[in-house]
Amino acid sequence: MEDMFENEILCNKCGKKTEKVTILKDGFKVRALECPGCGKKWLHPLDLKEYQDFITLKNRDFQVKLRMVGNSFSVTIPREIIEFEEKFRQIEKEMDKMIHMSLQEPGKLTLFFKKDRGKEK
Repeated sequence: MEDMFENEILCNKCGKKTEKVTILKDGFKVRALECPGCGKKWLHPLDLKEYQDFITLKNRDFQVKLRMVGNSFSVTIPREIIEFEEKFRQIEKEMDKMIHMSLQEPGKLTLFFKKDRGKEK
């Protein structure tokens, strides 16, 4: 099936040809079309759906178990989070590779599923 964003689309307000842009929302890339005349934006429907799924997961509070494994502790990661990450990064191919974790502040750990783990605050 052909993507509607692969076609030229004219703005319904001013009639100018729209331009492809990428909008960054909460670190999430969303494709969009923007009118250079009036500035109106149309978000790609699939990217918008994926972003909304991300927001739903982000706003959810998960109860996880902390277990002792040898001299280390282990934390279970809910399936919903892993499946969400797999959809975009195909993490199942790299499950044996390291996931980066850092202590942000007392009581707050951060896990990084991606290799380029920019310092987030």
